[in-house]
Amino acid sequence: MRTWQVERRQRTRHLIELGGLIVKAGIVELTGDDRAMIYGALLWMADKLKSNQGEQARALWVAKGNQAFEND
Repeated sequence: MRTWQVERRQRTRHLIELGGLIVKAGIVELTGDDRAMIYGALLWMADKLKSNQGEQARALWVAKGNQAFEND
């Protein structure tokens, strides 16, 4: 298999895993699969991480995510 094919498959798998997290969190159901709303929320999250509250948000979200993985 060529290098570009391996890299493409790895990227595809990564994107599928990230999409799975959106589904697992219930975001698709809660938004009625509204892509604009989901994208807007992700942009808000990115802005929050870039702000002076970024470290606080990161710590809170990591703790919440780790707890959810443990409970799953």
